[in-house]
Amino acid sequence: QVRLVESGGGSVQAGGSLRLSCAASAYTSGVNAMGWFRQAPGKEREGVAFIFRSGSGTYYADSVKGRFTISRDSSENTVYLQVNSLTPEVTGMYRCAAALYWSRARAPVGSEVKCWGQGTQVTVSP
Repeated sequence: QVRLVESGGGSVQAGGSLRLSCAASAYTSGVNAMGWFRQAPGKEREGVAFIFRSGSGTYYADSVKGRFTISRDSSENTVYLQVNSLTPEVTGMYRCAAALYWSRARAPVGSEVKCWGQGTQVTVSP
């Protein structure tokens, strides 16, 4: 069992920055990647950034490339998402996810997610 605990969300003005964190109890043989999904009212859930256990390979959604940076602390089982140049369009509930999947070219689909965090709200004011 992998337990995920998120923190770092909040309310900021446009142009500001936040750093989200997700702490996992442990990686297991059934999980090979961690990252974040974003859910906003009226919109589909979107995988925004993931990092893999092996080799620290990363995936970013096109909409966040150049503004979001994901990193991993292997010894402490913690993943960070640095979000810069925030705009109101990135407002949403960010949920950490631990997944088992095999494509570095996309985010995991729902069936590939093995554990979800509780979510942390990011709200950007214009």
